[in-house]
Amino acid sequence: MARVHLLGLISDTHGMVRPGVHAALAGVELILHAGDVGGDDVLDELGLIAPVHAVFGNTDPPGAPGLSAAVVHRVGGVSIHVSHGHELGSPTPVALLAAYPHDVIVYGHTHRQLLTKADGRLVVNPGAAGARRFNLEPSVARLTIAGGQATVELVPLAG
Repeated sequence: MARVHLLGLISDTHGMVRPGVHAALAGVELILHAGDVGGDDVLDELGLIAPVHAVFGNTDPPGAPGLSAAVVHRVGGVSIHVSHGHELGSPTPVALLAAYPHDVIVYGHTHRQLLTKADGRLVVNPGAAGARRFNLEPSVARLTIAGGQATVELVPLAG
């Protein structure tokens, strides 16, 4: 039987980890943070849940310790690309799919939850997990990989 992998997807924390994040990401083996982290305290707290790979966003200093421009990870036969999205200007699923050849593309920047499937590939924005902005509900996502296939569940955060 193929192993099932569960990853947490988070973005736009802007220096804040809501208490609901711990429950929403409980049991994940890895957390991928799509930028606008807001400091080491966020990475340290998320690290209590699972190991964290994070990229910098437009509000993070480029070259900040622990943050990369992009993260490419392969899990269970699925390739995953993580970046903030601001490197494309205004990120859209079409632009992201054209820029990155991976099976799953994770980004942030817009603070809007989004899940798009195209040609067997996924584009995911887990939404903003930090302070509520733009009248949008805070959220994260859970990425499940099994048998070489990826599925995503968007998880709203209380508050």
